[in-house]
Amino acid sequence: MSDTPPLTLRVNGEEHALAVDPSTPLVYVLRNALGLTAAKAGCGLEQCGACAVLVDGVSTLSCATPAAAFAGRDIVTCEGLGRPGQPGPVQQAFVEEGAGQCGYCIPGLVVAVTGLLNAHPDPDDAAVRAALAPHLCRCGSHPRVLRAVGRAVKARP
Repeated sequence: MSDTPPLTLRVNGEEHALAVDPSTPLVYVLRNALGLTAAKAGCGLEQCGACAVLVDGVSTLSCATPAAAFAGRDIVTCEGLGRPGQPGPVQQAFVEEGAGQCGYCIPGLVVAVTGLLNAHPDPDDAAVRAALAPHLCRCGSHPRVLRAVGRAVKARP
């Protein structure tokens, strides 16, 4: 038995006391300890954006930062943005625009757009491009992603 106290993380509105090594990058804790697999372990260097989650409403890359750094913060994964059959507004916009192809990068992009809209409800093109810059998409779906962002902006109350 480990003498290490459980790491408590608040994920998608729920507190979780986890028996994990606190130095483990957050993306692995989310995937392996909590079964939340939307955030992907892509590059491991915070350079592709597949690991993005919202932390206190801000899009944050999670593949290189220890999980302990997120204690006391509100973490929201792409799974926490909607429910089966009831996608969140950005998720719905991505579906309506067919913005995904292989889907690997889509959760990170959805999180990035949600974080952008949290901070700037009516972003200009430069803000959209800046928010999406850390996210790589090898499928070439960026034109559809940009249309989905426009649709999500228009759908906001």
